[in-house]
Amino acid sequence: MTTKTKLAVLAILLILTLLTTACGGATSSPLQQPAPAVDVTPEEALNAWQGKSAVILDVRTPDEFAQGHIPGAVLIPLDQLDKRLDEVPKDKKVLVICRSGNRSSQATKLLRNNGFTNVYNVLGGMNHWPGPVEK
Repeated sequence: MTTKTKLAVLAILLILTLLTTACGGATSSPLQQPAPAVDVTPEEALNAWQGKSAVILDVRTPDEFAQGHIPGAVLIPLDQLDKRLDEVPKDKKVLVICRSGNRSSQATKLLRNNGFTNVYNVLGGMNHWPGPVEK
């Protein structure tokens, strides 16, 4: 074999080695992306609640809850939610609400990242809730 042929064979082997290494299956898992919050309008939430097809999870503070809440709502403040996940039903639709929609969006993402698939953030929170409120 001539020197040119040896270099050509060596170059081809090097390229094949690089290709098989670069195209091989990844051994590490891809980074898990946080689950997005799924939003519902206050009217959609009201319809689901009135039809008794959903549970309302209120993530406000106890003081805010005492000032007025949706009848039958379950109170788990956002700062306690990660320690009380076992209190959130996995077999029912869960509508998460707060005052304005910010904390409920965070709570919905937290729940989805922990395996809850049937949870929804109520847009606008209690500020836009069109249904009954009790104290």
